[in-house]
Amino acid sequence: MNTVLRAVDSADFLGILPVLAGFTPRQSIVLLPFEGSRTHGAMRLDLPADGLPLDDYAAAAIGLVARVSRTDAVAVVVYTDERAQSTRDGLVLPLTVALDELLGCAEDAGLGIVDALCVTPDGWASYLDDAPMLHDLDLVPTAPAVPGVGDVSGDQSAGAELPHADLAEKERVGRALHDLSELLDHGTHDHRKTRENPEALAAAAMLDDLPEFFELLIETRGDVPPFATAALLWCLQRPAYRDVALLQWAADRGAGNRALHAQLDYAHRGRTVPDELGDIFLGKGPSPDADRLRFALDVVRVAASRAPRAARPAPLTAAAWLSWALGRSTHAGHYLDAVREIDPEYGLASLLQTMIDSAILPEWTFRRSGGSAT
Repeated sequence: MNTVLRAVDSADFLGILPVLAGFTPRQSIVLLPFEGSRTHGAMRLDLPADGLPLDDYAAAAIGLVARVSRTDAVAVVVYTDERAQSTRDGLVLPLTVALDELLGCAEDAGLGIVDALCVTPDGWASYLDDAPMLHDLDLVPTAPAVPGVGDVSGDQSAGAELPHADLAEKERVGRALHDLSELLDHGTHDHRKTRENPEALAAAAMLDDLPEFFELLIETRGDVPPFATAALLWCLQRPAYRDVALLQWAADRGAGNRALHAQLDYAHRGRTVPDELGDIFLGKGPSPDADRLRFALDVVRVAASRAPRAARPAPLTAAAWLSWALGRSTHAGHYLDAVREIDPEYGLASLLQTMIDSAILPEWTFRRSGGSAT
């Protein structure tokens, strides 16, 4: 069921925006695509970097907005730590030149301008006013509580930190991963090790049916035992099995079965992976169930927090892809930064970073769904 949030003026609109974005932006430009009087979400961009041509920045930003289905207008909100400057000719808002370029590009694309606001430490104002005035931030309504939307008071980076894992948890997972790897990778059947850690055998048994294992992880959504976490880490360290997990979590168990068979066909017969599966990985095709993606993200974030350092790039990269698939490029970038600190040459991480740097987003993020503001 959609939740309709009504804004009667710019202050109300600023109060609603964190709910639409899922966070309170900072050092950002937020664009909201409108269809008539309604918007269904928000796009956040970093402020233009020094030296970046503003026309290129504006064209890329409006290009993203124009991809959202049925968009006929846009609202723009700048969040900056820079303060407005008082001059003899009146108040000069930060990033005025960049906003002029953005609004001009929007008009050239045939988009109407719903609003253009600037939020500074001293207050907020409108770029559309001939003589802008700062308004008190305390008069902006508090973001309303919306079912299914958590705390939105943090900025765009909030929630990206991995959950806490104590040393005992890490040691148990590390030991389980070591013994499981010995068992599966080297065919070691040392009964002394088995007696010390019989969970390795249990973990190996779980991997007899990979799609069932991957489905179980997101269905339970509970605290994954150390041996199951180790089994997941072992899979994510192997690109073929990692891709099966990601495709299944983005679709369903049937897609996981097809992906597994396709990977085995590729390995043994050299057959290419069907386009329908490859397209999911590139963000094409039917929109995935966002809940499945979120549950999977929770699982791999916990796995990353408990993994030995050398095994951490795999779950971190999976977390980056799942975040990207959810439209959270900022979080994806955070995980990719953590991967680079451990292994700068990690393959999938490099590909994802290129996609994020090129402002490539999944096609399904441009389809209208969810709550709206009026």
